Amino acid sequence: MATRIAKIVLLSGIAFFYTLVVFNNLTDFGSNYQFVNHVLDMDTTLPGNNGMWRALHPIWLHLAFYISIIAWETITTVLLWMGVAQLYRARATAPPSFNSAKRTAVIALTLSLMMWLVAFLSVGAEWFLMWQSHTWNGQEAAFRMFVVVGIVLLFLVRPETENQP
Repeated sequence: MATRIAKIVLLSGIAFFYTLVVFNNLTDFGSNYQFVNHVLDMDTTLPGNNGMWRALHPIWLHLAFYISIIAWETITTVLLWMGVAQLYRARATAPPSFNSAKRTAVIALTLSLMMWLVAFLSVGAEWFLMWQSHTWNGQEAAFRMFVVVGIVLLFLVRPETENQP
């Protein structure tokens, strides 16, 4: 039972984090919007780099990117809390039932991993050359979150057995 509770608590921690991220993005829209704006404009990358043709300057595209990130985070948040509830309800069930209850949580954690890997590390850091910016570089934070979420996912998918502590 302790292992199951640990899985539920760790998943709750990720859900809580996402809840705060969505809350912050909605209540302080401008702060992170500035981040997206500078990354897409590529205005703080190395001078004279040959990738500047990739920059997106229309403000409506910046807004669309940012809103899509918030929507992605919101969907992930809802799925995470649903996963927490499903695991909590199944905490005292037989191992096959608890394993089945992990489905939504696995989907949510995978969505999270894809956001950090695709949106931030691939599109932001590599396509828009965010790595060249000293001011608007979110690679470390994205990598940190990818690792944290990945560890929780690996722990969560560990199959339940009758003899677990």
